[in-house]
Amino acid sequence: MTLASPWFLFALLFVPAVAAFAVWIDRRRARYPLAFTNLDVLASVAASRRRPLRRWVPLALLLLALACASTALARPHATVKTSKGHVTIVLLIDVSGSMRSDDVKPTRLGAAQNAMLSFLKKMPSSVKVGLVSFSTEPNVLVPPTTDRSQMEEGLSLLEPESGTAIGDGLSVAVDVAKAGDQNAQAAAGAKAPAAIVLLSDGAQTRGVLTPLQGAARAKAAGIPVYTIALGTANGTLTLPPGFAFPFQSNIHVRPDPAILRAISAATAGLSYQAHTASRANSIYRSLGARLATQTKHREVSSWFTGVAAALLLGALGAGVALGPKL
Repeated sequence: MTLASPWFLFALLFVPAVAAFAVWIDRRRARYPLAFTNLDVLASVAASRRRPLRRWVPLALLLLALACASTALARPHATVKTSKGHVTIVLLIDVSGSMRSDDVKPTRLGAAQNAMLSFLKKMPSSVKVGLVSFSTEPNVLVPPTTDRSQMEEGLSLLEPESGTAIGDGLSVAVDVAKAGDQNAQAAAGAKAPAAIVLLSDGAQTRGVLTPLQGAARAKAAGIPVYTIALGTANGTLTLPPGFAFPFQSNIHVRPDPAILRAISAATAGLSYQAHTASRANSIYRSLGARLATQTKHREVSSWFTGVAAALLLGALGAGVALGPKL
């Protein structure tokens, strides 16, 4: 925290001055002594003059109010996080057959769905979120919207399919993000930021465009792509008899973090790896904060003024309730 007018902090000297004055008033002796010939009467009077410590509550609240008001005069500034307002985020998810692998519990796809649900719950209401899945070909499940129930329904429809067409998925996600960005721009009256969050667990096996050709489209549109490589190097997928071979077989389904890093690097995004469900959750939370909020340095004098006003009202209320006047 910084202060625009630090010299006003000298006003804090009023706090100990008022405290000292109050203590002096409290301990001031009567001008004329009184004589008591009966010791029992003297003892009862002395006992009645002992007041509980709660009588200091109004003064304590008043001193805190003075301290907050003095700090407000110094015009404090703090770094705070605020919403970016109208933002469009497209969640692009791989639903290839390898997402059935359970090296990430409960499965890769299940872990991704849970992480994205947590991501949605943290999004400000002004942020539009869309959902695009891709396997052999991309599919727009939910256009960018602020209706979280639509997104939740879209996520519940995700099912593992077959191949992996990363480049084509990126191309469609760019079109969806651009459309959402234009709508947000019309509502905000200024250019609204857009981003794509791509989660995949394998290398490209299908599609017309290569991953880097899809990344080139995102770069040309000025849309950063944040990538998440989900899964472990030891991930396997059990195929039933007749699916690929006449007998049951296990195949290795390794993620391809190298191509995902290249996509992020080409579009000025960031790349992550998630080997566990908790790591996937953490990544989506971090991306939510990065994409939906911004850091600003702003004056927070009003915060201290508000607290001072509340404390002053509390001091007055305590004074009325507890008896002694300030």
